[in-house]
Amino acid sequence: VMIGLEWTVGKFFYFYFFIFMCFTYFTMYGMMLVALTPGHQISAICMSFFMSFWNLFSGFMIPRPQIPIWWRWYYWGSPVAWTIYGLFTSQFGDLKTPLTSLESAGEQLTVQHWLKEYMGFEYDFLKWVVLAHIGWVLIFFFVFAYGIKFLNFQRR
Repeated sequence: VMIGLEWTVGKFFYFYFFIFMCFTYFTMYGMMLVALTPGHQISAICMSFFMSFWNLFSGFMIPRPQIPIWWRWYYWGSPVAWTIYGLFTSQFGDLKTPLTSLESAGEQLTVQHWLKEYMGFEYDFLKWVVLAHIGWVLIFFFVFAYGIKFLNFQRR
């Protein structure tokens, strides 16, 4: 096991579900932007603008509990945050293994407790993370379909 992931069927399918849905919503997001803008150059500019915010507020560089409260709403509006939440929680959220390097005042801190306290990830919230991924894909798909059907940027 390269990075210490457990070899269980549930964790395997969670991992591939989140990775597949991540690729899918990025593809749908790109298709949506191309459908909503007059050209691929403008859609690339919009993509880079939103991607920088998605990466900043994804909870990877700055964990959710440390994001200022007035910006925390954007954490929930970032699809990347949902993917990181799902990957971390599905793989490590049920582990009760003590972390040896983070012992505080004689008590052993478990992986599950550290994820909840430091990152704000709860294992019981995983089903909502799965639904959120499906929701992101559907939102991007239906906005793309609307843009293709009703927006016309041709000049005659």
